[in-house]
Amino acid sequence: MNLKQLLIKAKDKTNFVDLKAYIAFCDEYLNYITDNLQATIISQNENHYCFYQYKKEGNYQITRPINSELMYDAKTFANSSKEFLKVLRTIKTVNKNDESLRQILNKATYTIQQSIGASLDGLPAGKSNTARKLNGDLFEHFIRLIIREIGITCTAGVIQVPVIVAGEELFNMSYQHDLIIEKDSEVKVIGSIKTSSKDRIDKIFIDKFLYNKLTDKPTPHIAIFLNDVQRTNTRRINEYGISATFLPGHFIGYTVKLNPLDGVYYCDIRPRMVTENILKEHIKTFDNLLIEDIWKFI
Repeated sequence: MNLKQLLIKAKDKTNFVDLKAYIAFCDEYLNYITDNLQATIISQNENHYCFYQYKKEGNYQITRPINSELMYDAKTFANSSKEFLKVLRTIKTVNKNDESLRQILNKATYTIQQSIGASLDGLPAGKSNTARKLNGDLFEHFIRLIIREIGITCTAGVIQVPVIVAGEELFNMSYQHDLIIEKDSEVKVIGSIKTSSKDRIDKIFIDKFLYNKLTDKPTPHIAIFLNDVQRTNTRRINEYGISATFLPGHFIGYTVKLNPLDGVYYCDIRPRMVTENILKEHIKTFDNLLIEDIWKFI
């Protein structure tokens, strides 16, 4: 399969109806890049990140940053993708202390989603907004499929919240959410699923505050992110590095002064998120949601 065929497939959401379809696309993409890249460019400031540069058929476009410590190659993915499905289906009984299983959850999720995002980076420069929207939509759907695979029913949609004044319902406020988990007709978890927190983190905190204030219920609100890095040019021509899109000041400010989120999860977690006190208390890798936290919420 060539890049043009991969792009045609990636642009059609009907090609991603289940986890097997996501895995199949990733397998095709990883096999394509094995021998068909113009170059792999190493990030100048964080060397474990790289960028794929396509050949003429991809207009020599350069992809988003890829974390080489998380991204499987084609051969490894062929085996790990089978383990990924197995771990999801037996999540309640897996050994919580088995670091290799946790790595499979994070790396497979990251690799599958980045195969979609990186392939869409092969679109002409003027189509970047289309690529972002498609990639974001497919990531939301992907995470919901993962959660369903572990045995939890979830949806996306609008929740109508009644506004009651002096005992009288005056009107409803509509809230659109990427992830809604209900049990016995009661909303147990509300989630935001985004490829990065850039330009979105404020809304997630405020949504929790308003929703819980209006409903007078402490409904858990969580956020799931793929990563928080973007490509940036260094001072030297034709050299590339990465920069963080996470806003620690906003996150800490809202956590301390408004309300903390009930869980924030990353596949590609930034170093300061595991070293700074407030950040490491509230931010975890994605495996923690699947193996432990989600079961506490419901």
